[in-house]
Amino acid sequence: MEKVNILGFDICNTSANQLIENIFNDFNTNISNFIVNINPEIITKNHKNKEIKTYFNEQKYQIPDGIGIIIASKFYHKKIQERITGIDLMHLICKKSINYDSRIFLYGSKGDISEKARKELEILYPNINIVGTCNGYENEENVLKKINKSNANILFIGLGSPKQEQFIIKNRKHLNNIKIFMPVGGSFDVISKELKRAPNWIIKLNLEWLYRAFQEPKRFFRQINLIKFIFLIIFRRK
Repeated sequence: MEKVNILGFDICNTSANQLIENIFNDFNTNISNFIVNINPEIITKNHKNKEIKTYFNEQKYQIPDGIGIIIASKFYHKKIQERITGIDLMHLICKKSINYDSRIFLYGSKGDISEKARKELEILYPNINIVGTCNGYENEENVLKKINKSNANILFIGLGSPKQEQFIIKNRKHLNNIKIFMPVGGSFDVISKELKRAPNWIIKLNLEWLYRAFQEPKRFFRQINLIKFIFLIIFRRK
């Protein structure tokens, strides 16, 4: 699979359809994958962290989760062909999983949001097999026990970055049954309808990040990372 390297981070240059086919070919042959979401915030926070950069690059799949990544790729004359958001890929995995021996576990968010997300996914995808949920505030040791006891082989983690990535790196070796590890940020909140996703026209204009910022004003402070990212792209490239 072709990859574009931006500030030391590898990113898959493929379509969502091809990506999902590859993921489930691996799933079907018992290959475990950690699907890494790469966006401007993750690059900005970790571009000096050689350990994280190396670990992320060692994975087979890194998705271009953010319009900033698509724009940045043009500076390297290797335009990434398609933006693939975490929530969209999660939906594709859920839909595709119905055709496989899949057992999904949802871990993260607060209160009963992961359980609400489960019910919504079961409406969207009849015959989906979600075998367990757990909120993001439970003791980590208990979480691991629940996941292993459920015999899940697909794990979506909605703890926010960097907690969700750290959870995978730390505990992957303790979750031998999992074939697909995927951090999904605040996707459970949207799927459960606790938060409304941006209308399609806003998504097509690549302004979903701005819509989310108005929904959650604390996100405005996180956009400072976008400014830092732009400076890094311009000056590090030179």
